[in-house]
Amino acid sequence: MDVDKVFHMKGGLGETSYARNSSLQKKASDMVKHITLETIQQLYLTITPKSLGVADLGCSSGHNSLSIIKEMVDAIEEACHKGSRPVPEFRVHLNDLPTNDFNAIFTALPEFYREVRRERNDGGPPIYVAAYPGSFYGRLFPGECLHFIYSSYSLHWLSRSNRATVGLPVDRINPSIPQLVKEKPAVKDKVRQRVVPPALYDDQGRSINKGNIYISESSPPLVSEAYFSQFQEDLSLFLRSRSEELIHGGRMVLIFLGRMGSDQVDRGNSFFWELLSRSLTTLVSKGEVEEEKLDSYNVHFYAPSADELEDEVRREGSFEMDRLEMFEIDRDVGSSAGYGTAVATTVRAIQEPMISHHFGEGIVDNLFEQYGKLVDEEMAKEEIRPVTFVVVLRKRM
Repeated sequence: MDVDKVFHMKGGLGETSYARNSSLQKKASDMVKHITLETIQQLYLTITPKSLGVADLGCSSGHNSLSIIKEMVDAIEEACHKGSRPVPEFRVHLNDLPTNDFNAIFTALPEFYREVRRERNDGGPPIYVAAYPGSFYGRLFPGECLHFIYSSYSLHWLSRSNRATVGLPVDRINPSIPQLVKEKPAVKDKVRQRVVPPALYDDQGRSINKGNIYISESSPPLVSEAYFSQFQEDLSLFLRSRSEELIHGGRMVLIFLGRMGSDQVDRGNSFFWELLSRSLTTLVSKGEVEEEKLDSYNVHFYAPSADELEDEVRREGSFEMDRLEMFEIDRDVGSSAGYGTAVATTVRAIQEPMISHHFGEGIVDNLFEQYGKLVDEEMAKEEIRPVTFVVVLRKRM
């Protein structure tokens, strides 16, 4: 499965679209909005550019994608008026994978501009918005063209699913694989395609993480190692790429899912994937999903600990970490449908394109109905406490 071609939030404005099922992400970004706006204000007051380059990486579509941009413009204007400075022009770079629903963003731009002008007697500052499709695990923009980078709920998604190696030697993944490849050269490409995070297979081509779509208590240690290795590789590439695109002293505010401690299996973000695995297993037992299909499906996700994140930023070396905070979102989702349904519709809006591609569209309704029930059942037993990090990074001078 090629993540770049298949992975995207569900577009449009329908009942199950991301635009209508991203309130949890909006709530999280609003909780740390003061950090985002303080950071961009401080940056502007330090360098006072005439043209301010801002990028939103993993912008997706819907109201969330433009609302934070408007708030950044408001924050800079406020700082300018207090300091009797001219307001800069804004160069806004919206990035997501090529399959993202950029058309929905373009359609919303006229209303965005009208709203900006409506609140200002002078019509507001010039704002130039452009889309930059592509993976942020690599270069996206010209050198030193940006002052500020923002990314909300995107960096926990890994660059790979079932298509490339992760840096682990194949003999670490399975000691018999090198001999198997030597004896049967034709197997070589198959091994390269399948022995990756999160899909690890034995020498017979069987999953060693059977029945799981993510790291679980029943997963062999090598599964966790493969995920962690991919996280390190991805974050290092992300930081290195952004360091070339930001000016010296430029800032990044990154919001993404994480975990509290060193245990990669906790009753937090990883547990939600455990419940989705259980939901798929239920459909397997009913004959609606083939067991082999379940065993070959893996989410390209990793929730790092604070220590893992700090270590990687320090090791890569391009940025100083100005701030790292952890927070949790409460269960009040503002919906009469209940928490389980809210979580299920949110996960569906994110995962439906991948699941439909792998399993077929026919299972989606039953799958997420089952998933919502399991979330409510587990929450009745004990709280599931997903953790989010907000990180402020400053490019070294």
